[in-house]
Formats: sequence, structure tokens, C-alpha cells
Amino acid sequence: MGYAMDSVIEIGNNALDFIKQRGGVVTVRLSPKHGCCGGLANVAVAEASAPKDPSLYQRHCYQDITIFIDSVLVDQGLRVDIEVFWKLRHLYVDGAILQSRDT
Repeated sequence: MGYAMDSVIEIGNNALDFIKQRGGVVTVRLSPKHGCCGGLANVAVAEASAPKDPSLYQRHCYQDITIFIDSVLVDQGLRVDIEVFWKLRHLYVDGAILQSRDT
């Protein structure tokens, strides 16, 4: 299961524990990804750290963590969870919206 914060975003229990272990802060934002043949898409990503400019994000608190989320990602049915590969763990956003941008 996980936590759904009034439809803002859902956070899986394992991700919640991971975020707490890493200082209790998570940022969910859009990150530009370039295609191999040109073009640009924005993909939602989650990082267990505070943003460089918190004023650009909505701030929410839940169970001793602070969530900074880009306002375009609020209420999009997204879920933050954790992926484990051998000893490596990292956060990811499931159900991530993609936004194309003309360059």
C-alpha cells in the first residue's frame, strides 16, 4: 500500500521509509529528457533532497517528511515508490506524465 495525500501524490510505504532515512525531504519535479533523434520530453522524477528554490514548489508535510512538488504534477494520479537493484535503491515516479515541448 502507500499514502495518498488528498490526491496530491501517492507515496509507497518503502519510499516513505527511504525518504525518512535520507533526511525526510523529497522533491517531485519535471526533468527534461532528450530523445535520440531530437525532441524533448519532460518526465516526472523524485529525489530525496530539497529543491534549489523551494519557492517554485508546493510544500506538503506528512509523517515527518516534507514533500516539494511541482504544481503541474499535483492531482495527476502519480505515485512515488522505490526501485531496488542489487544494493542500489532509488526513487521513481510511476504514472509519470510526459509533456512534449517544441524546440
